[in-house]
This record gives sequence, C-alpha cells and structure tokens, in this order.
Amino acid sequence: MDSLSDTLKKLKITAVDRTEDSLEGCLDCLLQALAQNNTETSEKIQASGILQLFASLLTPQSSCKAKVANIIAEVAKNEFMRIPCVDAGLISPLVQLLNSKDQEVLLQTGRALGNICYDSQSSKEQFASTNIAEELVKLFKKQIEHDKREMIFEVLAPLAENDAIKLQLVEAGLVECLLEIVQQKVDSDKEDDITELKTGSDLMVLLLLGDESMQKLFEGGKGSVFQRVLSWIPSNNHQLQLAGALAIANFARNDGNCIHMVDNGIVEKLMDLLDRHVEDGNVTVQHAALSALRNLAIPVINKAKMLSAGVTEAVLKFLKSEMPPVQFKLLGTLRMLIDAQEAAEQLGKNVKLVERLVEWCEAKDHAGVMGESNRLLSALIRHSKSKDVIKTIVQSGGIKHLVTMATSEHVIMQNEALVALALIAALELGTAEKDLESAKLVQILHRLLADERSAPEIKYNSMVLICALMGSESLHKEVQDLAFLDVVSKLRSHENKSVAQQASLTEQRLTVES
Repeated sequence: MDSLSDTLKKLKITAVDRTEDSLEGCLDCLLQALAQNNTETSEKIQASGILQLFASLLTPQSSCKAKVANIIAEVAKNEFMRIPCVDAGLISPLVQLLNSKDQEVLLQTGRALGNICYDSQSSKEQFASTNIAEELVKLFKKQIEHDKREMIFEVLAPLAENDAIKLQLVEAGLVECLLEIVQQKVDSDKEDDITELKTGSDLMVLLLLGDESMQKLFEGGKGSVFQRVLSWIPSNNHQLQLAGALAIANFARNDGNCIHMVDNGIVEKLMDLLDRHVEDGNVTVQHAALSALRNLAIPVINKAKMLSAGVTEAVLKFLKSEMPPVQFKLLGTLRMLIDAQEAAEQLGKNVKLVERLVEWCEAKDHAGVMGESNRLLSALIRHSKSKDVIKTIVQSGGIKHLVTMATSEHVIMQNEALVALALIAALELGTAEKDLESAKLVQILHRLLADERSAPEIKYNSMVLICALMGSESLHKEVQDLAFLDVVSKLRSHENKSVAQQASLTEQRLTVES
C-alpha cells in the first residue's frame, strides 16, 4: 500500500504533465492494486483527490482513456464511490466516449457508466442533475451498430428507474427512437434484432412507470405514443403483446385515464388478447393482460361497463391455470369487478369458482394468491348478501378460511372477514353452524376482544358477530362458557364511542340471554 501511495502521488504529477509512458505505468499499477484489494484501493483513490483529474484523461484525444474508464468501472463497484464519481464530473466525458469506434474504450466506458448508476438511488438523483439523459439520447439516435446500441441500453435501463430521469428521457425524444426500433425489428427473426426489440419495448414500459412521464405520453388518450402502443396488443409478436398490455396497465394508474380507455374499446382488445392465450398460452402475456384489466376496473363507473362487456367470462377461462402470478391477477380482477350485488351473486353461485377459491385459500406457498382468494370469498358474501351464495360457500368448505382470515395480521382483511361472517350468521346460521363451531370462531372472537392491540373496528364487528351467533344453541353455549361478559363490560369505557355503544348493547344481549 506504500507503493500505492507513491503511485497516486506520481499520477497527480504525470496527469498534469501528460508524460504518456509514466502515466500508463501509474494506471497499470492502480489496476493491479484494485485487482488485489478493490475496497481499500478505492478508499485511497478517493482520499487522494485523483478522481477529479480523471475527467481530463477521458478526452477522445487521450491515449489512456480506456484504462481510466476501466479504473472508474472498478472503483464504482463500491457503492461509496458512486456519488464521488458523479461529483468529480466524470459522467459527461464518459458519455462522450460512447461515440468511440474503439471496442475496448466502448466496453470500459459502458462498464463505468453502468457501475456508477447501478442499484444506487442516491447516485441516480445526482445523475438527474446532469445532462446525461439528453447526451445519451443524442448518441443513441446516431448509432446504427447493434453492439453500441446495446451498450447505451445497458446504461439507460438502470438510469430510467429514476422518475426525474424518466421524464428527461421522454423530453429528449427517447420514446420516438424506441418506437422506431420496434417498427424496424418487429418482423425480423435475426437474434440481434429480437434482442433489440425486447430491450426497446421493455425500456418503453419502464418509462411509463413514472407518473409524469406516463401522463405526458398519454396526452389525454390522443397521444401518438399511446396510439402506437395500442397497436402492439393485436400484434402476432408475443414480446409486443406483452409490452402493449404492460403499457396499458401503466397508463391505467389514475381514474381519468382508466375511464377514457374503457370508453374507447381497450377492454375488448385485452379480452381478444386473452382469448388468444387461453390454451397453452404465454403466461407473461396472460399476467400482463389481467393486470391491465384489474387496473381498469378500479373506477366505480367502469365496473358495470366491463361486466356488460363480458370481462368476468373472459377472466374465468383462466381458473384452471396453475401459475400463481396468473391466479393472483385473476382474483384481483374479479374482486375489483364485483361491487355490484348482481355480479357478486352470479359469481358466488358459480360452484367451480368457489371450489377453486377454497383450494387457493390453502396455497401457503403463495401468500398473495391465498390472501386474494380469502378476500374474494368474503367479497362475494358482502356484496351479494345472498343465502344461495352463502350455501355454496358452506358446501364448498369455505367457512373455515373466513374464520382464519379474521385472525389476519392485516386489519382490512380481518374486518372483511368479520363482516362476511356476521352476514352468514344473520342469513344462514343453521347451515353454517357446524363449520363455525369446528373452526373455533367463538374462541377467536374472545381473543380479539380481549386483545388490547385489536383495532376499534375489529372489536366493534366482533361484538356484532357475537350477538348474531346467539341464535344458535351450541354457539350460544360456547359464548356463555367463555365468560364474554367480563371482556365486553370493560369495553363500555372504550375511547371509541361506537365500540363503547356496541359494548353496552352486547352486554345487555348477553345478560338477557344468560
């Protein structure tokens, strides 16, 4: 390390004097030191202040630019070195080197830029204050060779994860370049062209993840970019179908966009796409199209329109899917659509659906699928308020899952379960009685009421449910045996007025029925 200190001192002098042979020797020593102990060498380089001198060694005329870019790529493997590289003004000269015809210079420059912006939100924010977006897009427009374009893509992709840079890239005209690439490569079967089509369309979708960049490209649904993306959905190219569906899912991130898209026939396009992928379909396309439909179904005004367009029927074709990502989006889409009583009743009486939901409620390896299945079961009861739906769910073995859901760590899921169980107790207590007993509902309710951590709405709905269970002789006996009066009477002084009032009513009911 003493020799490293000497090298750094010497490099400071030779970098100014431009003594080529000495300079090359110093840079070789640095690369050797980095190979032996990257972290410690990087710390010494930072402490020496040499980074600031590197910018002057990255000019197109410099004979050692490839080695300097290599050193920067090596030090930028350390997260603590990424912001210092930006602060040292290395970005702009590195970007300019992407114009080089020299393959080694291109390789090392691409590595340096890629490593500086890799997985580091702090350094990406620093990038946003430079003109890198504009420089990269200008450079990209000039490139014809596949390798050079790929190199720029590798720098663009991590940068485009930052929302400010997304907008800068859109404003610099990157989207138009990407659309052109898609158009040029879509019918080609050359490997390089297929790679470029995927990289370009993936980057396009990434740009739409930023709220500002997405809205700028949507342009009230009239934008040429939005229209071009729409044309990808009926394409015969799976990559474009996927990118088109993902783009629609990204555009569908606010109510205004969703309403406009549903009114302009997007739903039918997505259903046609799903139809093409029912038998042995492409799982990623299925997942993306279902994601788009789920997002479009969020605004209340869209639900009835989507139901009448036949979305539930289109989605139910994927009930047989064994792929958890598809199952998850299918469940989410159905849950978004069934706010209307009629739709909830129709789906809740669908025995195949309910049996599949009960099966997925046990998918312990896939928490998302398990959670969505439980929530959909509960929603079918809450929105339909139908005896027939409750009977279907009881016959399919769904009651135990709703009881388990009442113990979820998520308050919203607990609450949904308790409201559904209260409706079951009010409408079909006789049918569900045995299942409620074997699932130990009464003991769970006692625990929820006794637990100080239970949210006020959980305590309130637990007491409502206790009152509803009193109509069953066996459940009534369980309530008496567990001394609920002690727990409930304490809640009469609860700080939440609704809880306190319900505690008084429940106490009266328990006293009268005892």
